[in-house]
Parts: sequence; structure tokens; C-alpha cells
Amino acid sequence: MTKEQTDSVVMTVPEAGAKLGLGRNASYEAAARGEIPTIRFGKLLKVPKEAFARMLETTRKGQAA
Repeated sequence: MTKEQTDSVVMTVPEAGAKLGLGRNASYEAAARGEIPTIRFGKLLKVPKEAFARMLETTRKGQAA
């Protein structure tokens, strides 16, 4: 795998869900509800890493208040 491939700015929905402790189906359900930020390329659904990180940071700040 090249450096360019490992520095991807997006991840799959199941990868994002796994970071949250979700299974594949639960990940896609959360994405459909808008709980995981996604972008669509035709039929391909991806999660931007920056948007995912912002979502987690916003959630952490909301829980700390």
C-alpha cells in the first residue's frame, strides 16, 4: 500500500462505525439517520475523516457541559 492510499481523507461507513463500537448494519443505520456524517459518490457512501472528528469533538463538548 502506498503512502497516498494510507492518507485517505475518507473512510467507509463500517470503519467509522467500528470506531464507535457499532457493527456493520448499525453503522449504516446511524449514517441513514444522519448520526454519522457521510458523502455520496453515486452509490458509494463514504465518511469524511474531518467531519467525523468534528462530530466526535462536538459530542464531547456537549457532554462536558
